[in-house]
Amino acid sequence: MRVDKFLKVSRLIKRRTVAKDVSDQGRVLINGREAKPSSTVKLGDEITVQFGQKLVTVRVERLTETTRKDEATSLYTLVKEEPIVKDHGLDW
Repeated sequence: MRVDKFLKVSRLIKRRTVAKDVSDQGRVLINGREAKPSSTVKLGDEITVQFGQKLVTVRVERLTETTRKDEATSLYTLVKEEPIVKDHGLDW
């Protein structure tokens, strides 16, 4: 399954066009490597998405073409959610 479609079906991102744009901007990683919207997602892959000032990493648990809203979170397991810390060159 394409990563842009997975992000939409899993409801991590609400619209596929937005998922495509986020991928095009280099804000999506699959197993630590930058992903294009057409990159393939497999079971067990870890997807990291940059949302504003935080990084969300999930593990793919299921792949399906469609899902109901209440079942969307069953497609992945949250691995970690962390804030993005910008380095301002200060040695504290």
